[in-house]
Amino acid sequence: MYSKAEATQLRHAFWTTLGQYMAPVMSAEGLPANWINYKTGLKNVYFRMHADTQRATVGIELTMPDAGIRALFFEQFEELKTLLHETLGETWAWEPAALDANGQPLARIYTALAPANLFSRDDWPALISFFKPRLIALDAFWSDAQYAFEALK
Repeated sequence: MYSKAEATQLRHAFWTTLGQYMAPVMSAEGLPANWINYKTGLKNVYFRMHADTQRATVGIELTMPDAGIRALFFEQFEELKTLLHETLGETWAWEPAALDANGQPLARIYTALAPANLFSRDDWPALISFFKPRLIALDAFWSDAQYAFEALK
C-alpha cells in the first residue's frame, strides 16, 4: 500500500510519462495536441482517461447538468456510432445514464483495460499501449464528427 504522497507522485509520474510519449504525435489536423487534457471545443464534452489499481478506461464523457441536453448529445453520438467504431477499430460500451466518482450524472462511451495497475511501473507499457492508439483514433473521429454538434452548441 502506498502513502497518499507516494500515490500522488506515482499518478503524476505516469501521466507525465504518457504526456511525454504522446507529445511528438500531431493531431489529425496536423497540429500539436494536449493529449492528456484534450479540448473538444464543446462545453461538458470530454475525452477522459482514468487508471487505478484495477483497470484503465478511456472514453467520451458528457457532463451536461441538464439531463435533456445530455440525452440530445448522447443521441447525436449514437448517430455517429458506426463512424466512431470504424475509426476506433473496436466496439465501445455505451452508457446513456451513469454517475461519476462524485455521484454526478453523466453519459459515457468508453472502453476499459483490466487488469491494469497504474501503481505498478511494470504495467505502464501496457497502459501507454492502451491509451495511445485510442486517443489518436478519438482525435481522428472528432476531427470529422465535431461538426455534427454545431447545432447543439
